[in-house]
Amino acid sequence: MEFKELTTVDEMLAHIDTIKHLYPSMTPEKYSAYLTQMIPHNYKQLIVLDDDTVAGITGFWKGVKLWSGPYLEIDNFVVVPEYRRQGIGKLMTDYIDVKAGEYNVNMIVLDAYVENFKAHRFYYNQGFAPRGYHFIKILQPDRLS
Repeated sequence: MEFKELTTVDEMLAHIDTIKHLYPSMTPEKYSAYLTQMIPHNYKQLIVLDDDTVAGITGFWKGVKLWSGPYLEIDNFVVVPEYRRQGIGKLMTDYIDVKAGEYNVNMIVLDAYVENFKAHRFYYNQGFAPRGYHFIKILQPDRLS
């Protein structure tokens, strides 16, 4: 397996089919527009390659909050279905752990959907634990991915 960091819209857009495992209705136009807004805020992506095939992808970005100080956030974590239960997710979180050390952050954070119990189990096994609730107020449900 090989790791590659993506830093440009074009690099990331080339892997929209992998993102569609998480967001099936994502269009290239919407994806490009969101990435264009995210990249200036430290957003990058990591892909795991099995030869030329993408086995997994995750976004990550560094931020700062008053309660935590600097943190690294994992965003849009996807292991391609054919590669699940083969350790790809662990490879990705291990890579992020190293990246967090390089960024000298205080913690790694992520969101997981409440009903995604498989993800919860995986994240618990990687040393993550819930700390609070991520409250949302949906204003435009038709625009969600």
